[in-house]
Amino acid sequence: MAKSTSNTSARLEARVAPEVKALWQQAAELEGRTLTDFVIASVQKAALDVIDRHQTLKLNREDSEAFVAALLESPPPNEALKTAASNYMGRGDGSEAS
Repeated sequence: MAKSTSNTSARLEARVAPEVKALWQQAAELEGRTLTDFVIASVQKAALDVIDRHQTLKLNREDSEAFVAALLESPPPNEALKTAASNYMGRGDGSEAS
């Protein structure tokens, strides 16, 4: 019969050069962690940093000022926008207009 695995964790394996493993092991020891704990924490932080960089809009000063100006000095709505807003507001329940 096949052995069932726990649903609380997933296994990840990686092959690395011996000098890379030695470097990671040294860093783990300096942190007072096991190699596994060190790798998991490092990868977790790296993943969160990457996601944060991709989800955060960062503008330089010039672009930031242009963005704010566009918001504050927007042109008046044209007829197409007025019609769309009117149609949207007329629905009331969020369903499509007939």
